[in-house]
Amino acid sequence: MSTPIESSQAEISRRVVEAILAQKLAPGERLGEQPLADMFGVSRTLVREALMQLQARGFVEVRARSGWYVVEPSFEEARETYAARRVIEPGMLRDAGKPLQAIVRKLRQHVADERKAIARSIERIDGWFGSEFSREGVRGVAVFSAEREDLFLPLPLPWPVEDEARIAKQLYLAPLVRLVGRDDGALVAYVGRERGDVYRLRAGQLIPLADESTDVPGRHDQGGWSQGRYERHIETIVDRHLRDVADALDRCVRGLRDVRVVLAGPEETRSGFEALLAPETRATLVGWAAAEAHVDAPRLLEAARPLLDEWRAGREEGLLARWREEAARNGRAATGWEETLQAASDGRVELLLVQDGADRPAFVCPACGRAQAEDGSCPLDGTTLQAADTGLDLAVHQTLTHGGTVEVIGEEHHDLEPVGGLAALLRF
Repeated sequence: MSTPIESSQAEISRRVVEAILAQKLAPGERLGEQPLADMFGVSRTLVREALMQLQARGFVEVRARSGWYVVEPSFEEARETYAARRVIEPGMLRDAGKPLQAIVRKLRQHVADERKAIARSIERIDGWFGSEFSREGVRGVAVFSAEREDLFLPLPLPWPVEDEARIAKQLYLAPLVRLVGRDDGALVAYVGRERGDVYRLRAGQLIPLADESTDVPGRHDQGGWSQGRYERHIETIVDRHLRDVADALDRCVRGLRDVRVVLAGPEETRSGFEALLAPETRATLVGWAAAEAHVDAPRLLEAARPLLDEWRAGREEGLLARWREEAARNGRAATGWEETLQAASDGRVELLLVQDGADRPAFVCPACGRAQAEDGSCPLDGTTLQAADTGLDLAVHQTLTHGGTVEVIGEEHHDLEPVGGLAALLRF
């Protein structure tokens, strides 16, 4: 019996019962406390308490000096059970008519409400494209709408995507994985004697976060002592300005997780400005880009892009080297679609590694959501699996649901190609 890691007594009991009812555990089969504890990631004490609960419910029994076993009813016990059901169930069915009719009415109303919500969502999307959508700097767009959950999320994209519309229980994330773990979320800041603004990279565009720009008096030759005092006054204004920009950048970095920073500005401000930054902010610096003081956001991003690409390639190489090492010694790594989907469903994926553009059909359990690469039945509850045309979407959802992250590997790396473009680093 395969199962995701759980920690509660009730959940252990539920999983064991499901396995018994699905005939994954046969009558008379032994249930070892230690194997169950290892499977669920809990202590033997918790497993024993769960088995005692199941013993009270008649699912398992304990045998002296032998351990726990799935109950194996005798022929007489089975005959008595079916005789009791023949007496009880006809009466239940006679009384079920009116409640069932009420349930059918509720289901029909639910379907009608869902159809109205879908129609309103489509109208809202159509209205957004007609009045709010701007094509400037955008090569694609994804729009999520769920009227009954009050969700409306348009996402401009820096790359083209195939035209597609989906109605599903979950958000369709597969086309958006390129946003995850790449440059999205990086900070880009311009630092000069007068200019000081901080941007965050979102969907291929720089979004303003802070602006500490100021006016600095111009230089002119007054001569004498007054000239020196005037120049010191200007430098005091510039120093205060740079400190304000450094403080603003520090605040932005503290408010984000795992961020990297590219700075742009003239040579004369670089060393002095870095010294003003907090140590945790200096640790996030990728480098300095050359850019004119009047550069706008799109050209500022063009200047920062080579540094971000270089940083990303180095990060990806480090992650792949770690994955190769773990996989070579059969450590905390998953390789290929079958292993990775299983690990993601079990909540073991710390970091999902996806080759850019990789995808394939897969299968999902409609009852518990478990994903696997091959068709069949769910190993947990025996439910017949349903086909899904995008296994990547299943892998991403399972990873994010269990607190993992996703890293898209660029086309310059080919390590994942022999395993179908999907692998993972595992928690355990």
